[in-house]
Amino acid sequence: MSIDINADVGESFGAWPLGEDEALIPLVSSVNIACGFHAGDPVTIERTVALAVEAGCAIGAHPGYPDLAGFGRRDMAMSASELEAAIVYQVGAVAAFARAAGSELRHVKAHGALYNLAGRDAATADTIVRAVRRISADLIVFALPASPLLEVATAAGLEVAVEAFADRAYEPDGLLRSRLLPDAVIDDPARVAAQAVDLAQGTGIAALDGSHVDIRPDTLCIHGDRPGAAARARAVREALAGAGLAIAAPGSRRTGKRPDD
Repeated sequence: MSIDINADVGESFGAWPLGEDEALIPLVSSVNIACGFHAGDPVTIERTVALAVEAGCAIGAHPGYPDLAGFGRRDMAMSASELEAAIVYQVGAVAAFARAAGSELRHVKAHGALYNLAGRDAATADTIVRAVRRISADLIVFALPASPLLEVATAAGLEVAVEAFADRAYEPDGLLRSRLLPDAVIDDPARVAAQAVDLAQGTGIAALDGSHVDIRPDTLCIHGDRPGAAARARAVREALAGAGLAIAAPGSRRTGKRPDD
């Protein structure tokens, strides 16, 4: 059995650093690189791609709403054509930097409010999928379980990776707890590692009220924008190894790459 560990990275902007990318990226198997709209800039994208190539990570684009001030975590009213063009623009930028570094773009994971909306709105999901297909039908789409994005991408013939979060709390209905509420984010490395193992083994996890939530993911996210991200990633790696689970990016079998165990 294997599981992917992904991290949202490349979220610095100009002179303003954010995250622990140098320490975090070598600990994960996939990276989702900010594309300049919610965070990041051309120099940061290039630097982050180089770190990912050096670490042997699968490179993904992390497109979001054009909302630097709100870090892409606020809903925005955009027409379908505006949103589609914005996603093509962002994904294309990261793909170009990956190609220039002698690598390739492997997946797309929408960011923040855009990702959450695609988890409940089929029209938004359809827009994301159309944009991804315009770049390449070989790209893997990261999606929340039982979401419109998962359904639309699958129907369009795209490979999908079901994502769960090692460092986020879940509600009884299986949805992520809103960041506007307390206890939405888990910072303790031991708790994050324990939740990661439960998710990777497919046994489900406990929601905030103690009820059981059944999630069977292909990839586990560790957010890179909070202090201590590298420590949490290290704890997750060690816990997964202790449980006999290999770590491999989605599509590793297709590309012939071996799991990192």
